[in-house]
Amino acid sequence: MGILAVTAAAAIAVGLTLIFNRLIRLRNQYRTAWADIDVQLQRRHDLVPQLVEAVRGYAKHERATLEAVTELRAQAQAMRGARDQGRAEDQLEQALSRLIALKEAYPELKASENFQQLSTGLVTVEDHLQYARRFYNGAVRDYNDAIQRFPALLIAPVFGFRDAEFFQAETSSQAAPHVELGR
Repeated sequence: MGILAVTAAAAIAVGLTLIFNRLIRLRNQYRTAWADIDVQLQRRHDLVPQLVEAVRGYAKHERATLEAVTELRAQAQAMRGARDQGRAEDQLEQALSRLIALKEAYPELKASENFQQLSTGLVTVEDHLQYARRFYNGAVRDYNDAIQRFPALLIAPVFGFRDAEFFQAETSSQAAPHVELGR
């Protein structure tokens, strides 16, 4: 009877260890995915002032648009948490699409090589950001599923594992902005 009890206790300890280690791996995966999003957002935030300056030189009458983009960039940088930052980034994304659209009203802006390079850089960042968001949300889904399944749901709260937030777009901005580069 003593060996059976020791074997059962060892099996339970091994099971708990495996569950704990899996939760740690999944939590680290979604945190790493968030860091990837953060890198892409920083790249976007770094492009915004350059893009604003490029537009300012050609479109002096678009002060409200330029100020809105600058303000939304500052707000987005100040946000923390996937939900809040997602909302702020969506607003910035919409403002950036309006800024890029100014090239149609200002042919000399459209012809600017600097503006074209910045626009191309922004499109590249947006593509990387879209992939990073999908990867992050997949990692959050896997993590949340793991902590909500039996038997992990019994031990997850004990060790401080809590649901992670998805990076979600606001329902009003579900459609991606169309950024077209002049050819």
